[in-house]
Amino acid sequence: MKYELLSNKEEDIARKIVDAAYTVHRTLGPGLLEKVYEICFCHELSKRGLSTERQVNIPIVYDEMIFNEGLRLDVLVEKLVICELKAIDTINPVWEAQLLSHLKLTGKRLGFLINFNVPRIKDGILRKII
Repeated sequence: MKYELLSNKEEDIARKIVDAAYTVHRTLGPGLLEKVYEICFCHELSKRGLSTERQVNIPIVYDEMIFNEGLRLDVLVEKLVICELKAIDTINPVWEAQLLSHLKLTGKRLGFLINFNVPRIKDGILRKII
């Protein structure tokens, strides 16, 4: 399957997301609650000039009706990139599927699954493009 290239803006946001994740992990290390990483991650993104929204509801359109409850994404960056944050020992494949579903439902193209509970953060970052 062939996809369009990401925009320069999306790629710039992506670089800043990875940099922010590295900074948070280097400063805090593994072993904390997901909410702590979410707060610090958003702070780091704001220091890099990016806007963030936390715990964003995703409406479900079904049978020509809109349901506003049910799904929530962790962090939306610049209204363009979805970041799902974890602080767990093992990534469950369902979370990757969840990220892909969030991308499809929101019409976004780029998303990250970031697990902060790893010895090396590079092993905890998964980038997805649709």
